[in-house]
Amino acid sequence: MEHQIQLHVEKLPEGVYLATSEEVQSLVAQGRTIQEAIELACDIAKKLIELQDGACVRRAKSLSHQRLQDNCRL
Repeated sequence: MEHQIQLHVEKLPEGVYLATSEEVQSLVAQGRTIQEAIELACDIAKKLIELQDGACVRRAKSLSHQRLQDNCRL
């Protein structure tokens, strides 16, 4: 699945670039160049999204299992 996110890239006083996104929680990447910061941010975003998607699937399965248990008690 392909996602498009908006990145915010800023140059820090230390001379490095910091990439963040309001759309992907915890996404912070630092690079020596703008391109490096963007590439790192994309890799990190993919991993974070995979983790979030996996957590949602596990949560949904858990809820379904709980509903089955609740229904069996009726």
